[in-house]
Amino acid sequence: MSPTTVPAVILALGLALAGTFAGNGFARGRADQRFVTVKGVAERDVKADLAIWPLKVTGADDDLGTANKKLAASIAGVRDFLARHGVDTSQVQLTGFTVADAYADQYAPDRKPTNRYVIHQTMLVRSVQPDRVLAASQLVSELAATGVAISSGNGEYGPGGGGPTFVFSKLNDLKPKMIADATARAREAAEQFAHDSHSQLGDIRQANQGVFEILPRDQAPGITEENQITKVVRVVSTIDYYLR
Repeated sequence: MSPTTVPAVILALGLALAGTFAGNGFARGRADQRFVTVKGVAERDVKADLAIWPLKVTGADDDLGTANKKLAASIAGVRDFLARHGVDTSQVQLTGFTVADAYADQYAPDRKPTNRYVIHQTMLVRSVQPDRVLAASQLVSELAATGVAISSGNGEYGPGGGGPTFVFSKLNDLKPKMIADATARAREAAEQFAHDSHSQLGDIRQANQGVFEILPRDQAPGITEENQITKVVRVVSTIDYYLR
């Protein structure tokens, strides 16, 4: 072999090897791009452990002092009602005290109002016994029979209204197990896909835990989660698995 031939052979071998490595790298790259995206769902039925019930109480009269006495009597009547139905009144807070003077309203009509002074105050009921609060809220019309004028929740003045808000505060206790369940459901789906496509399931390419949602148990128009004592906690995990 002549001296000029040796470098040419070495160069040819180098190009051949480079082509082989490049081809293998391309094949691996294409293989790495084969993956499947699956979702895993986990749900739990839960019960609220906290009830928050704002009750707006009213006292009205032409005399401010008398209106205030009527308000105090209504507040006492609400406390008696709650205690009678087993709701602990030690956690009741009085907030939002307001006085409206009809004579001071420049936009009021010319006719004389029924009561010059109207006093509003909110009794905020907070209880860790939501079942009792729910039962009491369904009997709130009893207050009207005793002359107590209230509105419940965000409703208009008068018995009833928006009702209590029920809160589930133990979501963090559920998260680890629910994430594990959602991940297991996702893997089951990926394994089924791999089987159907005559592939083998590889490692996780990427994963998204998903967002936890608290939903109403009865999902229908007009029904909200916060007004239901029983709820559904839901999480959807999204996972990419490599396929071999």
